Amino acid sequence: MLFDTHTHLNDEAFATEIPEAIARAKENDVTKMAIVGFDEKTIEKSLELSRNYDGLYSIIGWHPTEAYLYTDKIEEKLVEQLQLPKIVAMGEMGLDYHWDTSPKNVQKDVFRRQMRIAKVLKLPISIHMRDAIEDTYQILKEEHVEDIGGIMHSFSGDVDWMERFLDLGMHISMSGVVTFKKAFEVHEVAKQVPFDKLLVETDAPYLAPVPFRGKRNEPAYVKYVAEKIAELRECSYQEVANQTTENAEKLFRLR
Repeated sequence: MLFDTHTHLNDEAFATEIPEAIARAKENDVTKMAIVGFDEKTIEKSLELSRNYDGLYSIIGWHPTEAYLYTDKIEEKLVEQLQLPKIVAMGEMGLDYHWDTSPKNVQKDVFRRQMRIAKVLKLPISIHMRDAIEDTYQILKEEHVEDIGGIMHSFSGDVDWMERFLDLGMHISMSGVVTFKKAFEVHEVAKQVPFDKLLVETDAPYLAPVPFRGKRNEPAYVKYVAEKIAELRECSYQEVANQTTENAEKLFRLR
């Protein structure tokens, strides 16, 4: 049994084959998945999917690349949506300095505003972090993320940064990047992260694992992530599947 803790089944890439993608996932041991909505359109689709399918849950929030569009009105609606059934976390939120779409100060403000909402609603958070590791860490620390916990989604930092985020009470989530041959730092993280803080994800349709690298990713492929982690940790695939699912269900308060 696997839990894909971060997937975009609500993306246009799956528009014509959502039931088929869910069926393929189940055939590959994926019985639960968190559908991430990060703007108005994808939030609505995430909520629709979690409402209509067993085993599907919603993580909703506002992506840093869209921070320039965030308004009080959007925030008011988001707070309402976050209190609907099958919401398991808030996100993906954070900082993205790679894509120059939102000014850094705007991203930081929207990030902090969302964290404060999550704390009021007692929801864990899912963090998007790209070329912004130091500022992301600082905001998480200053806003006391340890009160709610959360996920470093598709973590790509080194072991030292992993330990710093763990000290803040965060979980470390591995995506298809862990299967890439030259992702040496991610391999080390997969080996050393405490088993009770480890999660798996696809980030589908992005970051497809080997042997599908460069193609469209999908939730079924989280099995390849778990298999690679098992290889790196020198344990069984079943151990990784069971432990990461237990971790996700505990974090998301499904147990």
